[in-house]
Amino acid sequence: MTGPVALSVIVPITERFDDVSKLYHAYKAGVEQTGLRYEFIYVLDGEYPEVFSELQTLRSEGEQITTVSMAKGFGEATALTIGFAQATGDVMLTLPAYQQIEPSEIPRLVAGLEDYDMVVARRYPRRDSALNVLQSRVFHGILRMMVDVPFHDLGCGVRVMRRKVADELTLYGDQHRFLPLLADRQGFKIKEMDLAQAKGDVFRRVYPLGIYVRRLLDVLTVVFIVKFTKKPLRFFGLIGSSVLFIGALGTLYLVVERLFFEVALADRPALVLAVLMVVLGFQMIAVGLIGELIIFTHAKDVKDYTVDKVITVDKTAD
Repeated sequence: MTGPVALSVIVPITERFDDVSKLYHAYKAGVEQTGLRYEFIYVLDGEYPEVFSELQTLRSEGEQITTVSMAKGFGEATALTIGFAQATGDVMLTLPAYQQIEPSEIPRLVAGLEDYDMVVARRYPRRDSALNVLQSRVFHGILRMMVDVPFHDLGCGVRVMRRKVADELTLYGDQHRFLPLLADRQGFKIKEMDLAQAKGDVFRRVYPLGIYVRRLLDVLTVVFIVKFTKKPLRFFGLIGSSVLFIGALGTLYLVVERLFFEVALADRPALVLAVLMVVLGFQMIAVGLIGELIIFTHAKDVKDYTVDKVITVDKTAD
């Protein structure tokens, strides 16, 4: 295949990875079926000498692979961002360093991008253990309660997107899991496609308790970003007003007891708690107002939309 690169394949290497050479050849076989000229970009999130050595061996065998090795681990989101910056193709395909889908499904995934800005893979039907399926359903159920989520497998790292999507989005922390959700917020057209799950992706996954807590915090972070980035008063104001109302109601109740039923206020922890809630409610509302002022000041520099197309009038015509 000759001509400019059309498809950039980005593979971030983090703590978990399979046999690099074997997986590369499997991915390559699937990518070649797309009929597009492609490039592979491996981003090592830290020092992985064994992986780097395998990639160098592949390069010495004539494989066209770009390798980026980071000084230390910064997270998969940063690795993807660096991969996007290195990519030269107009279409970008992200693949995990371990099996999630059958590589033979890659051409169908790329072909599905025709009328969309991003296509995300959903491993279906799932071959996982019941525990894996339960974890996924709980995760997406919690997310769906907080924000409208049309996706069912955000844990799958197989996604294909147009360059403009990667250029518009800013990733940090562990936000790579929510890439489709962030793109949807920007107004891009997203499609979820069912792809066959890889046979090697069926082992039971049990994580330490701290990992589940971090995932929950990630959910809260992305919900705030998606719903309240430019409307902080709605978030802090809602919570602050609720706390203020409960505190004011409790204070009023204690005052009525004191005035009409001669119940002493001394040694009443409830009074301290009620007043504290009133003060806390005011403080949260104030934080929301300060956030609104900051957004107002920088609103012209914040872009949270995407223009699909512009049809202009020919002003030179009579």
